[in-house]
Amino acid sequence: MPEEMQQNSREDVSAADFEEVVARHSDLVYNVALRMMGRAEDAEDVAQDAFLAAYRAFGRFRGESKVSTWLYRITVNAALMRLRKEKRGRELTRTGLEDVEIPDWREGPDVSASNSELGDRLREGLDMLPHDLKAAVILRDVEGLSTAESASALDITVSSLKSRLHRGRVLLRKQLEEYLKVRD
Repeated sequence: MPEEMQQNSREDVSAADFEEVVARHSDLVYNVALRMMGRAEDAEDVAQDAFLAAYRAFGRFRGESKVSTWLYRITVNAALMRLRKEKRGRELTRTGLEDVEIPDWREGPDVSASNSELGDRLREGLDMLPHDLKAAVILRDVEGLSTAESASALDITVSSLKSRLHRGRVLLRKQLEEYLKVRD
């Protein structure tokens, strides 16, 4: 077979493989983008940017990680790039651990999750987190990735992920403190 025909058939296989990746993982990419961005319009743009970046890099994907982990990383990076460009909103940065009693969240997570007001407060709190903390909390606590998968998706060490998770969770608890006290 001539070299040019071999190249075309490899590109066809690659394009077909990528179409399958898009079909299997489009919900995952969109959901991560939506949680990172907070608005459907922005999430659609980020998902499109992520798939475009993934398509460009698809030939270099060696399978050293799962496709989903690879796409998480690309999606989070696309969202972070867009957020940096926009520099929108204010961010929570001071933990205030020295002057705050942090409520315990271990009671009834399913009840809390079903509460739409609490969900709104959580989304607001997530939107106010610095982007690196937000990405860690979303991948680990919202998307349910393991600690190792989350660290891999963010291209950081497990200890860095744990640190970001802790800081992000503390800031979210502080943000929700008054709401949770009223509910008790």
